[in-house]
Amino acid sequence: MNLKKKDDNHMKRIIITGGNGFIASLVKESLKNTMDVVAMTRKDADFADPDAVRAWFEKQEFDYVFHTAAMAQTADCENYPELTYRVNVESTKVIADICKERHARLLFISTEQCFNAKTCAGPFKEEDSLCSITKYGQHKVECENYITSHLEDYLILRFSWMLGMNRPGIKASPNIIRNVMHALFYQQPTKFTVNEIRGMTYAQKLADQFTNIMELASGIYHISDTNTHNTYESAKIVARKLGFDEETIDRYILPDHERYKERFRDYRLDHQKIEEAGIHFGTFEENVDACLKDFGWLK
Repeated sequence: MNLKKKDDNHMKRIIITGGNGFIASLVKESLKNTMDVVAMTRKDADFADPDAVRAWFEKQEFDYVFHTAAMAQTADCENYPELTYRVNVESTKVIADICKERHARLLFISTEQCFNAKTCAGPFKEEDSLCSITKYGQHKVECENYITSHLEDYLILRFSWMLGMNRPGIKASPNIIRNVMHALFYQQPTKFTVNEIRGMTYAQKLADQFTNIMELASGIYHISDTNTHNTYESAKIVARKLGFDEETIDRYILPDHERYKERFRDYRLDHQKIEEAGIHFGTFEENVDACLKDFGWLK
């Protein structure tokens, strides 16, 4: 698919919303030598004000928008539904409309949470019906439906839980590696649920392959590793890779049998479609190894 908008000498411009966030920061770094990257932050426009978002975008020239900005905390979405709806849904619709007007490609971050009301086992394919019981998941579902019905040129990227660690200028989102390290290094017994299984993907793998992802055929793709372990088992794997013995692991990494016991959460995403396009994320163990090696925790 040829996505070129102008002559071959033109350096394409991408606007990345939520420009200081974890994923946005990794992608900015990955693209900085090949694209003109504009990081849009709250200083540019308040996403709670869709009119302000439109006014800012109307002043810009761009070929792509990578839309990462969102209020993603489940509690915020449940407690402040009107505010988070404006941020997550109304402003997204504005961006989709402007992309259509400008013939620009929209890359939209969606989530495994689109499947969080499913009672059947995963992993779920891109074409499986969506069903969410949380406001955040419902926001993403509404955005997906709007994008697919209004745009011809788009990528919806449904993310698993994304792994990473802090480094200068980039703050990682909470994830299982950080949680396990906190439990073990600070000797604080921490519970991890046995009633959940989900993908846990090293975010740097997304950033490293982002140039290729941008040129995928228009559609929906799952960004996820392969994981066969529940969250408690996954936490123990991370602890072993960090070099802790079983006695220490059992002291500080504890099974939580109560959380989600009323309905097992299987959020795994089938990623065959993107794998067939030549983009690979590997297994959970491989993702943990890659992250720990990058940050000097694994030789």
